[in-house]
Amino acid sequence: MVDQIVDSVRALSARFPGEYWRERDRERAYPTEFVEAMTEGGFLGVLIPEEYGGSGLGLSVAARILETVHASGGNAAALHAQMYTMGTLLRYGSEAQKIEWLPRIATGEARLQAFGVTEPTAGTDTTSIRTTARRESNEYVINGQKIWTSRAEYSDLMILLARTTPRDQVSKRAEGMSVFLVDMKKALGNGMEITPIRTMLNHATTSVYFDNLRIPAENLIGIEGKGFRYILDGMNAERILIAAECIGDAEWFTRTASAYANERVVFGKPIGANQGVQFPIAQAYAQSQAARLMVYQAAALFDAGQPCGPQANMAKLLAADASWKAGDTCLQTHGGFGFAEEYDVERKFRETRLYQVAPISTNLILSYLGEHVLGMPKSY
Repeated sequence: MVDQIVDSVRALSARFPGEYWRERDRERAYPTEFVEAMTEGGFLGVLIPEEYGGSGLGLSVAARILETVHASGGNAAALHAQMYTMGTLLRYGSEAQKIEWLPRIATGEARLQAFGVTEPTAGTDTTSIRTTARRESNEYVINGQKIWTSRAEYSDLMILLARTTPRDQVSKRAEGMSVFLVDMKKALGNGMEITPIRTMLNHATTSVYFDNLRIPAENLIGIEGKGFRYILDGMNAERILIAAECIGDAEWFTRTASAYANERVVFGKPIGANQGVQFPIAQAYAQSQAARLMVYQAAALFDAGQPCGPQANMAKLLAADASWKAGDTCLQTHGGFGFAEEYDVERKFRETRLYQVAPISTNLILSYLGEHVLGMPKSY
């Protein structure tokens, strides 16, 4: 079944070649047609259980889908958020919330693509967020700002993390934060505003401002004050899925570099005959294959409901490094032509560079491993 799904995704991706993505890039446009095609194919509902209209196939299959999109030359940024944010709703949402929203997400009637966590003054120090949600009768009143909230302009729903108890009133920094489901169509202009941020790649990212936004109390996901733990689950899924995208990028880069090295003739022979060209490509390939093993080990643990924090973080670290190495090698192999839009190398190069920084810096992953896995002193 998985092979059939991969073949279907590959065939669908072929309908959206490099020129499609170059046009979206030049216009800073959202890939609406691609997202709609993936939704119609049932690929965005892969994590939603069958009783809610999805296929319920698990994170390992979702990872294969995103890997295939990237290996085909596309970009799954408009897909992955719906997959990992939906897990927060699925695991911790009320039955009423799931009945109302999951079938609509599965059919594409509603998009859940916005993840409101990061803030300008907190960055990856999530426990320092300042956005607040204050309970007033049967509503919560939300004030604050989120940044790097990608696809907010194209999403119907947002998973939002906010403080419901001031930080100085909790015994542990991770306590007192809660998760909410925000109906963005109702919120826009009624206490919520969205401002696009122009970046080096077409990621549709934004700042979102909350000024006395009122949402129904039943939009709280799970138990008030326990939201940080819920978000961590989503972050593990996010790391694994984005790591799978990086593996797909690495495959595209090594395949593209190898093909060019075979075709490009300089000084009377293909440049791939030179070990200075051949060996870096082979090294990048080996690194990506090793990283791929960690990605799918982490996905298997997640699907089994077992702790997977170290594996998810190592998967993200190794896959991001592998894709960046492969991307740099591919660009170097192409020389000047690598900077030309028509080869798609420069676009993919920019896209894969992001994952050295997002959704978590590789340095912070190393700090996590050093402290929580290897038992060394806290470094920050």
